[in-house]
Amino acid sequence: MDKKPTKDKILDSALTLFAAKGYDGVGVDRIAENAGIKGPSLYKHFKGKEDILNALIEKVEWYYEANFGSVNDPGQTPSSMDELITLSLKRIEFTLHDPMIKKVRRMLTMEQFRNRQIAALATKYNIDCVQEIYQNIFRTMMDNGTMRKTDPTLLSMSFAAPVSLLIQMCDREPEREQEAMERIKEFFRFFAEEYKC
Repeated sequence: MDKKPTKDKILDSALTLFAAKGYDGVGVDRIAENAGIKGPSLYKHFKGKEDILNALIEKVEWYYEANFGSVNDPGQTPSSMDELITLSLKRIEFTLHDPMIKKVRRMLTMEQFRNRQIAALATKYNIDCVQEIYQNIFRTMMDNGTMRKTDPTLLSMSFAAPVSLLIQMCDREPEREQEAMERIKEFFRFFAEEYKC
């Protein structure tokens, strides 16, 4: 028997449905049904669909930052270029395979053209946060003498962009994931060789 709190069941249900049908394509009754409750029971926990979306965004942001890192807490600073590659591959593994994050990416992709709040989140997590996290990591590695000194802002853009494009390819064509990962690893090896001290 599922012991998960009803509020979490509702949020999980909403994310699954939003990822499959889009925000506008799902009604509150369908979210409740998918969560295994009656429609009116949902209103004991949320005011409506927008309230569900806001709670879902809050939950996902916390989860993402706890597992991927954040601008204020980018996680462990690599002590070598090899460690940079290892830690970066773990982040990619999380991004590609975590069930919640996969659904979130799908929802963000579908809704970014219809919902300004979601468009801003897509930019924040697909571009800004990743670049700022790596900017902070690279700056610290440069200060520690682990990485050649250069502009950490431009370097983080150079590092994140090809990886982001290949992750998007995996979303569109999951059968090409192995190819994408080989290309990412090859890029990381090139990057490490190019910017090591």
